[in-house]
Amino acid sequence: MKISYNLLNEIINVDLPFEQELDALTSIGLEVEDSSIYESIPGSLEGVVVGKVLKCTNHPNADRLKVTEVDVGTKNTLQIICGAPNVREGLKVPVALIGTNLYNDKGESFKISKSKIRGEISEGMICSEKELQLGESHEGIIILDEIHHEGKNCSEIFEIYNDNLIEIGLTPNRSDAMSHLGIARDLKAWCISNNINYSFKIPKVKQYKLGSNSNFKINVENFETCPYYSGALISNINVKSSPKWMQNYLKTIGIIPKNNIVDITNYVMHELGQPLHAFDLSKIEDEINVKTLPNNTAFITLDGEKRTLSNDDLMICDKSRPLCIAGIYGGINSGISKKTKKIFLECAQFSPITIRKSSKRHGLMTDASFRYERGIDPDMLHYSLCRAIDL
Repeated sequence: MKISYNLLNEIINVDLPFEQELDALTSIGLEVEDSSIYESIPGSLEGVVVGKVLKCTNHPNADRLKVTEVDVGTKNTLQIICGAPNVREGLKVPVALIGTNLYNDKGESFKISKSKIRGEISEGMICSEKELQLGESHEGIIILDEIHHEGKNCSEIFEIYNDNLIEIGLTPNRSDAMSHLGIARDLKAWCISNNINYSFKIPKVKQYKLGSNSNFKINVENFETCPYYSGALISNINVKSSPKWMQNYLKTIGIIPKNNIVDITNYVMHELGQPLHAFDLSKIEDEINVKTLPNNTAFITLDGEKRTLSNDDLMICDKSRPLCIAGIYGGINSGISKKTKKIFLECAQFSPITIRKSSKRHGLMTDASFRYERGIDPDMLHYSLCRAIDL
């Protein structure tokens, strides 16, 4: 399981160096298999500085290239060959100096070196967003604000998030540790028994009243397969990017942010251990039914795959059709989109055996099924739903 050290520190802050804290986790049965540094911008822009384009002329041997003279705050200016259509005299730009390591989309590094391009010396690189992993644009170079002086480190201009990714090997019996909170609880107990100073806190949430909407019905067919099912109806939703702090935590543990609604469900699951699922309420007909369907019923999941259901698969349905394979994967017809304005946010407990069988049957091993198969904490259900509503 992947843990963000920064998020763990939000819950428990231990008066120990990082490496000793890792040793403590291993000593209490939460074996640290690996740890690595996470950087939101690979390389943290080391070796990338502000430059000012003093001259910009056409390359004598290439129509689409320019020969620039760039001041990077040193005694000598640099000659840099640039193919960007928006490069021109007077601009402040990010310059990767000779010896700087830049990274591609796969995280592979390449070193900037002095070279000849079509017969002209190039002593660095004027960079685009994509070349610095700041965005997807590579049609032109980044143009910096005039206030930045030549030679200033670009790491002082762009926000860089650093974290430590901890990978913990969990045995199947440690369902209590399938979250940052679970890890923090064990670490707290270790601190108490070893007289180590620590601070511990979990987010305070509002207490929302259950059963306040009589027009929306939830029906559970078999309480052995679903002992508890709850949800929240939330209106006036604006689907957009989630805040940077949440994106940073998710990226650290290898989750690609999608939008604020989906990101909240993923964040709470990894923070507290409780899987959640969000449905577009406009795509739900009247009610929620937790039940099984006849053998060979067709169902298309969020990944666009058509799946054939078994009569043992527990499904989340509305009045007339299936919406989700319970505790495993959502359906394509009820997912969140940019047009979503109302959601039904599900928080439930499902039978581990039921989830495991369906997960194996369909070859769907998800973060949610991983937790449901091992058993989630029923005492965290209402708190987790309230936490997600607050977010």
